[in-house]
Amino acid sequence: MAVQPKPFLTPAQYLAAERQAEHKSEYLSGEVFAMSGASARHVLIVSNVVRELGTQFKNRDCRVFSTDLRVKVPTTGLYTYPDVVAVCGPLSFDDEQNDTLLNPTLLVEVLSESTKDYDRGGKFEQYRTLESLKEYVLIAQDRPHVEHHVRQPDDRWLLEETNRPEDVVALPSIGCTLALIEIYDKTELPE
Repeated sequence: MAVQPKPFLTPAQYLAAERQAEHKSEYLSGEVFAMSGASARHVLIVSNVVRELGTQFKNRDCRVFSTDLRVKVPTTGLYTYPDVVAVCGPLSFDDEQNDTLLNPTLLVEVLSESTKDYDRGGKFEQYRTLESLKEYVLIAQDRPHVEHHVRQPDDRWLLEETNRPEDVVALPSIGCTLALIEIYDKTELPE
């Protein structure tokens, strides 16, 4: 049986289709990757993080966005939808549609079984090429566990991890904190 080749799309073709699509897809090197739905726990964690950051951004020149804002990594051509995006200062978009952000300050991904390796590896490798990106946070959804990557002045990344519900993660690039108890509020994690 012959396998049908995947169609190659240009970034312009992807964006035209994506802007009309009912479901989100990521794009890299001419290929489109459909995004699967998220679990209730995943969505709740994202909502909790957005709520906490949004509250701390009151009366500040910072904004927080959840899963529907597309981010482009210009150096690699990746178009993706991080779970949470925070930007302090002016927003920079790819075009006049203002739906593809170029300058995130902080990115957050909630890990799932199917994406955790990519989120930690290939995706983070691409994210690191964003000059504006100062912090990258990975949140487990099956247990209290947060991985916090911070860009250092010499462009290296420092990893701090925590899994204690009483801990608080400081996010210096955006002047905020995230308490694990708030991240996991009402998630009913397994014992």
